[in-house]
Amino acid sequence: MSDCLFCKIAAGEVPSTKVYETEDVLAFKDIDPQAPFHVIVIPKKHIASAAEITPENSGVIAKIFEAISVIAAENHLDGGFRVVNNCGEDGGQTVGHIHFHLLARRNLAWPPG
Repeated sequence: MSDCLFCKIAAGEVPSTKVYETEDVLAFKDIDPQAPFHVIVIPKKHIASAAEITPENSGVIAKIFEAISVIAAENHLDGGFRVVNNCGEDGGQTVGHIHFHLLARRNLAWPPG
C-alpha cells in the first residue's frame, strides 16, 4: 500500500534500525520503546491486521514467529519476553499493517499497565 508506513519501511523508503530481515519478514527497533528491548516485527507484504489472516497469507505469520525466536536467541532474551499484537482501533492498533511488538528486559506484569 502506497500510504502505509510499515510498507514504506519494508521498501526502504522510510529509515529504520533493522535487527532482522529475510525475504518475507522485517524487524526493527520501535521509535517509542515501551521496554529496554522493543522491536516491531512485520511481514513485508501488506496485511492490514490479524482480522485479515487467511489460509493464503498465514504462512508469513508462522515466519514472523520463527523470526521472533531467532531474534530472542540472538539478543539473549533468556529471562523471557512478550509478543503483542493489537488488532483494530478498539484493540489499540495504530498502524494499519499487521505487526508484532517484541518486548523484553523488564518485568512485564499482567495485566499490562
